[in-house]
Amino acid sequence: MEIAYKDERLRRLCLDKAHAIKKLGSPCAEKLRIRLSDIFAASNVRELPSGRPHALEGDRKGQFAVDLLKGKRLIFIPDNQPTPVVGKDNVDWSNVTKIKIIAIEDYHD
Repeated sequence: MEIAYKDERLRRLCLDKAHAIKKLGSPCAEKLRIRLSDIFAASNVRELPSGRPHALEGDRKGQFAVDLLKGKRLIFIPDNQPTPVVGKDNVDWSNVTKIKIIAIEDYHD
């Protein structure tokens, strides 16, 4: 898949290993590296093999998350234009081949 980033801060956190270790700690930075490798290797979101991949609900409908470590998760949205949908307005994650990372956050916060 193709990956875009919400802003330069997230791009740096995802792509600069030393920066990720400083901000997230070594174990979480390693999980982030693994999840990004999984995303790059997958053809679409539904092919993600690990990290408890799941669509978010409620006010986060249209977003998708994969777990990193100890409550931290990587959150992204479809970046295909137009967004693939199924039914009335549900994202068809099996046809999402481009994503935009919008956050790395702790869901406990």
